[in-house]
Order: sequence, then structure tokens, then C-alpha cells
Amino acid sequence: MPDTRRDIVLVVDDSPDTLSFLTEAIERSGATVLVAVGGDLALDLVEEITPDIILLDAVMPGMDGFETCRRLKAKGHLAHVPVIFMTGLSETEHIVKGLGAGGTDYVTKPIAPDEILARIRVHLASARAAQSARAALDTAGRTLFAVDAAGAVLWCTPQAAQVLAALGASEPLSLPPSGRDWLAKCLAGAAAPLTLTDAQRRIHTLSFIGRTGPEILLRLSGDPAAAGLERLRERLPITGREAEVLLWLSRGKSSRDIGEILGLSPRTVTKHLEGIYAKLGVENRTAASAVAARHLRDLD
Repeated sequence: MPDTRRDIVLVVDDSPDTLSFLTEAIERSGATVLVAVGGDLALDLVEEITPDIILLDAVMPGMDGFETCRRLKAKGHLAHVPVIFMTGLSETEHIVKGLGAGGTDYVTKPIAPDEILARIRVHLASARAAQSARAALDTAGRTLFAVDAAGAVLWCTPQAAQVLAALGASEPLSLPPSGRDWLAKCLAGAAAPLTLTDAQRRIHTLSFIGRTGPEILLRLSGDPAAAGLERLRERLPITGREAEVLLWLSRGKSSRDIGEILGLSPRTVTKHLEGIYAKLGVENRTAASAVAARHLRDLD
């Protein structure tokens, strides 16, 4: 069945004429329009509904568009929503100010309907492509994100956002204090991966991947042993203890080594191995290791 969801466009402007004009043009294109006549009202509205794109007047009484944009972008669920500034101010300093506040693009008033609709289509397509790429990375277990030199998150995969929140990252998302100190060392030279522990005592490793312009690419990895155990328990018809034995078997450990690691007698390890062979339909440790390795491959 085709996707019949309508794009949601939030228009923030204090001019009734502009709101009426844009609402009519955008609704004719097939999108749904939300309207806010001020920055504070826009901030309240996005707590209830997440728009796909935002058209924002730069000059409004009270909270101007630049401050409104900064506050919108500070909300994690809006970090990747494109913002197009609408302004009668065409001076370079105002354009730079808008982009610096988190804007994606700008148009000058009076607004041509064909131009604004074309810009909406382009930015929606770009935002969806970027989100699809992040979702694909997330599905593949790639907990990646990018920060600026101060540690503020520029973009992240959904899974990375969850881990950062569990690590106590502030809102808007940013590295925890120890992560920001570590990042400064990375930028100054080289630094070993950083080990972080979340509120549930789960261990995560933060690694520096590289830098492209203002974006610094980082990766969060969970405790390999814990992730491996969870994967084996989920995918194979074995008990938790058998998963532990199989995990260490896949890492080339002998029965004696496994017993010492897990605090088991050699006889108990042998019994667990026999149960594993039977449940997996294999005859020996080499075949069992191959089965485990196949399921653990993308966790390495």
C-alpha cells in the first residue's frame, strides 16, 4: 500500500497576510500546514507535533526568528528538521546569523510561491535521505554520531541518541563532561578510546573515527561480551549459561579456560558443550564455534 502520509509544514510568522498566503500555497501542494504567530507558540506546538520542515520569519516581536531557531534546534527531536528563514533582510550578516542559529536555507520577502515550494521539496528530500542513512546505520548496529569541537551533537543515529541519553548527555544532546575532556585530547593529538558507564552500569566505549570540516565523527560501542551474550541468547535455542560457554568457545578458549573464566568444573563445561552440540545440530566444538561466529560477525 502506498504511503499516504502528508508532509507537515510549520509556518512561524506574525503577519496574517503571510500566513494566509503560505497556507494556501502549501496546502495546494498536498502538505499539511501548522501555524504559529510567534516563537513561543511555535515552541509549545512542537512539543505536541513534530513537523517535517519549518518556515520561520526572522523578524518578529518578542522572540525573534534567530532565537526561536536556536531553541527549536536545542530539542533533540527537531535537530534534523530543516528550517528555512523568511526575511526581508538580505544583508550578509543576517544571512550568516540565520545559518549560524541552525537554519538550513533562507528566502527573501516578498516570497514567490513556486520558489518556496521548490525549496521545501528539495530540503524535505535531503532530510529524508539523511535520516534513511542514519536509520540504515542504526539497523546495522553502527552507533555513530557527529559532534562539533565543543562536544555538541550535530547528528546521530537513533540508537546513538538513546545511548547518549542513558549516559546523562545534556539537552540539547552533547557529550558528557568526561567525553568533552577526552574529545579535546583527541583533537590535540591522539587519545585511546574512552570507557563510559551508564546509569544501568552498562559499559560503552567511545572511539574517535575522524574529522571532516566542522564534523567530528565518533562511535559508541557496547561491551562486546555483553552484546555477544545477548545476541546468542536471542538467536539460538540455548540457555544463558550455554550462551556464555559458546561465546568463549567462539573466542578460541579451551574447556579448561572456559571453566576458569566462568567458575565451572571441567565436567560441567563438558556437559554444557554436549547440550550446545545437540541443540545446534553439530558434532564438535569447531562446528559450534562456526555457528556462533556467524551470529556474532557484525559485533566485532
